[in-house]
Amino acid sequence: MPNTLLTIKDLQLGYQDRQGDYRAVLRGVSLTLAPREILGVVGESGCGKSTLAMAMLGLLRGGSQVTAGEVRVNGAPLTLNEHRPDTLIHRHGICLIPQQAGQALTPHLTIGSQLQEMLRLHQGSGDHKDGAIALLEQVRLPAPASLLNRYPHQLSGGQQQRVVIAMALAAKPRLLLMDEPTTGLDATTQVHVLHLLRQLRNELNTSIVFISHDLGAVSSLCDRVAVMYAGHLVEIADKDALIAHPRHPYTHALLAASPGYRNQGLPPELPGAPPAVGSRFEGCPFAGRCASVQPKCRQHMPSLSAREGVACHFPHQVTTDLPATGHTPPRPDLSQDTPLLQVSELAIRYQRPGWLDKWRRHTVINTVDDVSFSLSRGQTLALIGESGSGKSSILKAIAGINPIQAGQSLLNGDVLGAGIETRTRAQKRNIQLIFQHPDAALNPRLTLFQSLAPVLQTWFGLQGDECRRQAGRLLQEVKLNPDYLDRLPGQLSGGELQRAAIARALAARPGLLLCDEVTSALDVSVQAAILRLLARLQRDRNIGILFITHDLSLVRHFADKVAVLYKGRLMQLCSTRQLQSGPLHPYTRLLLNATLTPGTPLPAADADVAQEPGLPARGCAFQGRCPHARPGICDQRLPPIQSGENGWLRCHLPPETLAAEAPMTQEVLPEPVTLGFPERKSAPLNVV
Repeated sequence: MPNTLLTIKDLQLGYQDRQGDYRAVLRGVSLTLAPREILGVVGESGCGKSTLAMAMLGLLRGGSQVTAGEVRVNGAPLTLNEHRPDTLIHRHGICLIPQQAGQALTPHLTIGSQLQEMLRLHQGSGDHKDGAIALLEQVRLPAPASLLNRYPHQLSGGQQQRVVIAMALAAKPRLLLMDEPTTGLDATTQVHVLHLLRQLRNELNTSIVFISHDLGAVSSLCDRVAVMYAGHLVEIADKDALIAHPRHPYTHALLAASPGYRNQGLPPELPGAPPAVGSRFEGCPFAGRCASVQPKCRQHMPSLSAREGVACHFPHQVTTDLPATGHTPPRPDLSQDTPLLQVSELAIRYQRPGWLDKWRRHTVINTVDDVSFSLSRGQTLALIGESGSGKSSILKAIAGINPIQAGQSLLNGDVLGAGIETRTRAQKRNIQLIFQHPDAALNPRLTLFQSLAPVLQTWFGLQGDECRRQAGRLLQEVKLNPDYLDRLPGQLSGGELQRAAIARALAARPGLLLCDEVTSALDVSVQAAILRLLARLQRDRNIGILFITHDLSLVRHFADKVAVLYKGRLMQLCSTRQLQSGPLHPYTRLLLNATLTPGTPLPAADADVAQEPGLPARGCAFQGRCPHARPGICDQRLPPIQSGENGWLRCHLPPETLAAEAPMTQEVLPEPVTLGFPERKSAPLNVV
């Protein structure tokens, strides 16, 4: 095909199970990729996205077999095998950038040595230090010469991702395959990476296949979007047409489940679950979850129409109206005399000064400093901020895992001990933590009942049949079948694992749930279901939720209050209503502007985060990236607290500037900068 870099035609790939039966993973996938094109591939976990990327690279997993179809690069057939395709990289110029950049880098080798190794592999022996610096400059990393001597753990997640991209560029690829490259990155870092990919396409004429479950990132970056379900390509179209007028019911359901897409409340959850990998179908694989299913759908498999780009029997009957379930559940009355949790002037420090530091009178800076907020029963407070802002440190301090340097926390008016060992039995039971990765939080060798039983036995003394009945009721409460009690974590999907982790936390009947990025690695459909589950449990049990996330599109629909953190300093504490009406701290506005939702253009990137590695010696913590920073003021004085009806913030700028919808560049600050606000060190504890 002329002017086509990559052609996949009727690719069918699968494996044989233990009984010797063939199980299909990719089912007749056909698509093309033009030079300089960016193609997005979306779908739920298990739909075949990563397998398709490996097939594009010419690499098969052990035991896999191709039963039909072919892959061509520049018209030449690609041989699929189970071995490392180094020769294919040389011949066809295809490179894969994996999901976890940190795992793709060798931890005991410096960045410079790894880059030079790649250059020697593709350009021959010799000193390639200058070439390594040039690659780091190409991916817009600051001070590239100094980065050569750093190890991977000394870089942020966004910097690690750029280094991996630089290593791929050493091969001068014509095609980059990117498997979930922005998953787990905070909003501002994600915007930087997406801008980088667009620049590389324009400067190096590189084509990109961008695999993701984040429809906001896909619609901001890609030219076309391919939607996969159960190994089938169910829709492929120009990204603007697909976002505005989805033709397949599954595409519409994914968009509806994306936070911020045409809905003002919690996104509706997609009923059911995707079929297991290798399942067999007579009709449409989506028929069991489709709201518009008809008898023909269950009897005949639809094929992808080359003219309309959709595999659906009734594409013209797909409505773009969102389900009525997208509204946020009603909130209880939050007015209480005593908050559930009060945190006052919290300070956390990891570095311990030695005798030499004390002799030299070196000041050790707190990782988290002067953080104060409160939370009532039935209320959700979201902690937001970029990676390294102190969110998880605060959560672990409240849980009693991290020691604190100063300040105190109250639970139901009683002082919480700084360490878990100093807390009462009731306090330990009342605070439960839900981790980001449930597969790491649950013991893989224990069944769900064996994970739930110790909690019920420890706190309530339940034994035998009564313990099992209560464990079954807990699973039913999180919408899991009680039959799952005898399953191992490896037999559950990602969403089911997270539900099991929530059930274990609820087993202690806590008053406070601490949620650490519990939805960041989940598909949008599973994410919507988990959010609705937490909202229902909160309403039924009247519990408080402290919720960590970097996705502000979730915060606006799920939380009651927002605490914005930057490098361990609390910049703003306000209600979610204020996120729409202002005033907003410049950092809060930066995070909001970096939020990607389907159908919105890619926002401009701010000053690179990597250029400001630490806190300034004095003045506002955000001064290095603030577009409104004024010399002699922001770099010399701590910002005052500005209190309002819906919260407070710390900033030198006047309220009318902070309330402006667009950033202003000509603010005139009075001298001296007092702004008439009360002088106090910490924020008021109770903000509704």
